[in-house]
Amino acid sequence: VQLQASGGGTVQAGGSLRLSCADSGRTFTTKAMGWFRQAPGKEREPVAVISYNGLSTFYADSVKGRFTISRDNAKNTIHLEMKRLEPEDTAIYYCAVDNTKGYIVARSTYYDTATGFGSWGQGTLVTVSS
Repeated sequence: VQLQASGGGTVQAGGSLRLSCADSGRTFTTKAMGWFRQAPGKEREPVAVISYNGLSTFYADSVKGRFTISRDNAKNTIHLEMKRLEPEDTAIYYCAVDNTKGYIVARSTYYDTATGFGSWGQGTLVTVSS
């Protein structure tokens, strides 16, 4: 496993958390990377994706304006800053790399299936209480 996600925890609604994903293999600086999440009993869904150079991003409608994805290629990490958390944000959050692209795809449905993504980290649990 090359990606390690961390930073999850339990917070009250309205609170904040910062997730991190470390690339121990140091091989993904030319690839887009993203965060996905899976809530109990639900399908996995995309949260945010960032291009290889950090200049372009994709956000799911449900997190726009509340979450911010960033990356530091010098440290081989990406982050997900989550603010104004809601109970609906409760899920296991996974980071992954787009093995086929370094840029953001304009067609947002590409991220729904995450077909090109791999090297999934072990996930970190985020629980938001009401």
